[in-house]
Amino acid sequence: MTRAAADPSYRLGVDIGGTFTDVVLMSTDGSIFSKKVLSTPPDYSEGIETGVSALLAELNIAASQIREFVHATTVATNTIIERKGAKVGLLTTRGFRDVLEIGRFRTPKLYDMTYKKPAPLVDRHLRLEVDERIAADGSVITALDEVATTAAAKVFAAEGVEAISVTFINSYANAAHERRAAEMLRQFLPGVPVTASVDLLPQLGEYERTSTTVVNSYIRPVVERYVSALKARLDRLGIQAPLMIMQSSGGISPGDVVARQPIDIIESGPAAGVLGGQRLGVKIGIGDMLVFDMGGTTAKATVIEKHAFSLCPETEVGGGAALGTRMIKGAGYPVQVPTIDIAEVGAGGG
Repeated sequence: MTRAAADPSYRLGVDIGGTFTDVVLMSTDGSIFSKKVLSTPPDYSEGIETGVSALLAELNIAASQIREFVHATTVATNTIIERKGAKVGLLTTRGFRDVLEIGRFRTPKLYDMTYKKPAPLVDRHLRLEVDERIAADGSVITALDEVATTAAAKVFAAEGVEAISVTFINSYANAAHERRAAEMLRQFLPGVPVTASVDLLPQLGEYERTSTTVVNSYIRPVVERYVSALKARLDRLGIQAPLMIMQSSGGISPGDVVARQPIDIIESGPAAGVLGGQRLGVKIGIGDMLVFDMGGTTAKATVIEKHAFSLCPETEVGGGAALGTRMIKGAGYPVQVPTIDIAEVGAGGG
């Protein structure tokens, strides 16, 4: 590897896969330098520190010269697939305890009478109900029972939950009850992250809204720890550029925002590959292409038409490999966030 030309400014990109961690450094004159190291589960940030420090040393570049740091990761989706997320508690309106069980009548195997949907991410004894009811027009039918909310908080504390979701019916029309319950839970359980559905998905559809909020809670402590560890390692390296993480939609978001709302990065790693392929297509004048990404764990494919990839408003996670919106759905947990339409199979290079 040749030594980089003297340049005061560099952009650094890091992608974590199931097998390898790739570090790519680009100078302002367009020169590109890279380093590939083995990924380091269970703490993937270790591999990033190893790869980045090695590349900077090889090129004799000071960490202070890094002006932009963008990171793509599979930490969120791996947490769901491997079922290594947090112990979650759910607080909901009385009568809606089993929304996660009932779900929607979708199945990826229409004629398979033995097919079973994946179990809910929240055990039934940790799905608690309180009296409260908001009408569809936002008017209050039944006031929030704060005594019952306090009792639920005590149950969550006794059970040792690590994250809590709050989803009340019609909260999108009037968020007062949901915000008050979330506030009470935070006060009673300091340090336990509480996610209110209105902060993620203030819209109709109690199942999709509950599922999205629960998935966020399930992966939130894991992603929070990961972002914190990565930020500490970047600080130790002397990289002052803000930590930015690739979203499932192809955009980027600050690390502290991602830590609170990790559902936005479930397809972070695959999205980065699609975006790279799309940008390359624009550069070389090819508008219609198939972007194929062979990883060590999964292989992914995306169709690009007229220089644009498709965004779908919902994805499913935890039911195996994602098949994209063109294929049958119903195998996983619905998460309603903008996501690049990606199909994948578990047949990677490894």
